[in-house]
Amino acid sequence: MRNQSIKLSVDAVVFGYEEGNISVLLIKRKYKPFIGKWAIPGGFVWNEESLENAVERELYEETGLKINYLEQLYTFGKPDRDPRTRIVSVAYFGLVRPSIYKLYASTDAEQVQWFNIDSLPELSFDHYEILLTAIERLRGKITYEPIGFELLDKKFPFSDLEKLYTTLLGREIDRRNFRKKILNLNILDELEEKVSKGSGRPAKLFQFNKKKYFQLKKEGIIFEI
Repeated sequence: MRNQSIKLSVDAVVFGYEEGNISVLLIKRKYKPFIGKWAIPGGFVWNEESLENAVERELYEETGLKINYLEQLYTFGKPDRDPRTRIVSVAYFGLVRPSIYKLYASTDAEQVQWFNIDSLPELSFDHYEILLTAIERLRGKITYEPIGFELLDKKFPFSDLEKLYTTLLGREIDRRNFRKKILNLNILDELEEKVSKGSGRPAKLFQFNKKKYFQLKKEGIIFEI
């Protein structure tokens, strides 16, 4: 009979969106292996806790962040992914607005910092692979489900929503077609207020209709951009 010595861990890929910029939250490791190197927040699962509780605990302990919802991404289990022993990691991902959180490095983290996804430091373990998987999932998901409205101001011009999707997708979108599809979903309430940006005409403001939005998410709405 073979002697099994597999351990279970969790990792949290937290993306941040602000002003047309996508970043990811990383920690600088305090201990071996990869001491002083950057990594995705995470750690081992305790015997008495669920995966969801474990990833929420590790994220809070290492970065000071408490996030309402993290979605399970993928399980990474190559035998040589960790030099210490055989460790299988269940990765999660989420999308937040960085400015509303205060970072605080603790436990295994020497430092915590947001990095633009186009300007990343060298990452520990197989965390670059995990991050690429999360980016691909995020960009795939927003093409079939209207997400990310919580990243905008409570009242916003439609151009801010276009910028959000252009940034998250990493490409230009058909603005006229995008506007038509979004408005047909009836998840935006058009307001009487307007805002001036630059030298152009004042733009109408919109407000996110949470009730309709979550109803569509529950129904698994097909939303192709």
